[in-house]
Amino acid sequence: MINAKSLLFGIVVGGAISATATLLSTPKSGKELRYDVKYRSDEAIQAIKHFKEDGVDLKEQIAKTSKEGAALIKDLSADVKQSIESWKQTVEPHQKNIQKYLNQIEKSLRELEEKTKKQTEEV
Repeated sequence: MINAKSLLFGIVVGGAISATATLLSTPKSGKELRYDVKYRSDEAIQAIKHFKEDGVDLKEQIAKTSKEGAALIKDLSADVKQSIESWKQTVEPHQKNIQKYLNQIEKSLRELEEKTKKQTEEV
């Protein structure tokens, strides 16, 4: 990202160089030249003011956007937490039922194992 001070420095140096080049190569009279220099310096000042205003606007927009983003993330986080809690509440009864069925299956397997042992011993 361009540093504002570097940009301003570049504009000022570029303006000075162009002004010097204009002074050295102009075929105009002194009065016309002074008018042109004044006119161009006024344009440069207006451009610098415009850049400054745009920079301030950009800074305010970035601050506003970051605040809105933080609020959005906070809301999203709350929604995700609520969704997880809702999911847990929905799944919990099923979890208990599944555990209950698994315990019954385990008990049935033990009983079947015992019966199989008894039958094997009898034979």
